[in-house]
Amino acid sequence: QLQASGGGLVQPGGSLRLSCTASGFALDLYAIGWFRQAPGKEREAISCMDHNGDTTHYADSVKGRFTISRDKAKNMAYLQMNSLKPEDTAIYYCATGNSPGAYNIWGQETQVTVSS
Repeated sequence: QLQASGGGLVQPGGSLRLSCTASGFALDLYAIGWFRQAPGKEREAISCMDHNGDTTHYADSVKGRFTISRDKAKNMAYLQMNSLKPEDTAIYYCATGNSPGAYNIWGQETQVTVSS
């Protein structure tokens, strides 16, 4: 099971850290992906990391502002989001699988709202 958390309401320019908690399996054995979907828009893949953390990727829309990471001891992954913009408003969720792009476990979402 996979659960995203940490969303909320934040002002433009603010920061949030999303967490992705895994239960029942070792998250560090798998790749991690973060996605978001805004109302009326298609799902967007925003960041991913391979199983050992050597390779990360960011969508152009978040590059330089968001950072993906993982904590093996806590069996969690994170998405640090800085310099948030209103267009970052969306539901966010994490996924995991054998490799980036090959996700077979999708987590529950968390809402992020960026507004003044």
